[in-house]
Amino acid sequence: MAPLGFMSVVRTWGLFSTAAVRCSCIAPALKHFSTTVGGRPKRPLTAYMQYVKVQQPVVVRQNPDIKAVDIVRKIAQQWRILTPEQKRPFEDASLAAKEQYKLDLQKYQAELTPAQTAAIAEERRQKMAKRKAIRKKRELNTLGKPKRPRTAFNIFMAEHFEEARGTTMQGKLKSLLDDWKGLNTSQQKVYVQLAEDDKIRYKNEMKAWEEHMIELGREDLIRRKEKTKKKLAVTKGGKKKTRVKVLKAKAPAKKTAPKKTTAKATEKKTESKPKK
Repeated sequence: MAPLGFMSVVRTWGLFSTAAVRCSCIAPALKHFSTTVGGRPKRPLTAYMQYVKVQQPVVVRQNPDIKAVDIVRKIAQQWRILTPEQKRPFEDASLAAKEQYKLDLQKYQAELTPAQTAAIAEERRQKMAKRKAIRKKRELNTLGKPKRPRTAFNIFMAEHFEEARGTTMQGKLKSLLDDWKGLNTSQQKVYVQLAEDDKIRYKNEMKAWEEHMIELGREDLIRRKEKTKKKLAVTKGGKKKTRVKVLKAKAPAKKTAPKKTTAKATEKKTESKPKK
């Protein structure tokens, strides 16, 4: 069987390839801007981290065989028992570092050009999006979201990974891809059928999972297509509005009164008639 990490890389290769191309246009600009200005100033250390910075070499020297986790635990215990007077030098050093950080940050931002500011903002946006995606993935794993269906090639690769040629991951993937292309239609059909069965499995599991999410009040995790289907089902199951056509009664046509002929008009008409 193929390692899980390798399987996830292959499964998501198509998704990340487009994103990698999109980000490659921005990466050189970000690198250039960061080296030109000298880099953003580092955030100041807290009072506790100032104490850790001082005490860590002392604890390591006194306990050379101690683990890193135990070193941190020991320093934390020492910090808890310190009096406010003993903590004050580290707190003062932290406040001074904060003031210096503000000055350095103002100077750094003043030296940036508009293009550099835009590039740094884009870099920050990408980092935030990446963190958000990681948090969402962890949440979905915790909630037990079903795994996506495997393709026919993924199933073939999982079965033949151990016997694949090559020493590196890329070499093994290339050899497996060549072997897959060398299969005839009937041989590939077996894996295609397994992939179709996996799609049915995924569809059934997703339906049950999304129903459970609705019960938990997490409708934000439901796919958009499913949301639209459920909205349509609700509207169809509800009362249908009957459209009533209101026919306006036609008003009776007004009778046009005959025009009154004046005496002058009759005289003109008689004058206009030729005498026989």
